[in-house]
Amino acid sequence: MAKKAVATLRSKDGRAYTKVIKMCKSPKTGAYMFEEKVLLNEDAKAYANS
Repeated sequence: MAKKAVATLRSKDGRAYTKVIKMCKSPKTGAYMFEEKVLLNEDAKAYANS
């Protein structure tokens, strides 16, 4: 499960970026950890569903 951050990031060329936070389970310890990435808005949904 991933969530989009409230604030979006914009660059000078007009492309909008979003900070995506995804919760993953560590295969080594079994603990949960969070992965944070800054992606294009078009790629954010594909990353959240993976």
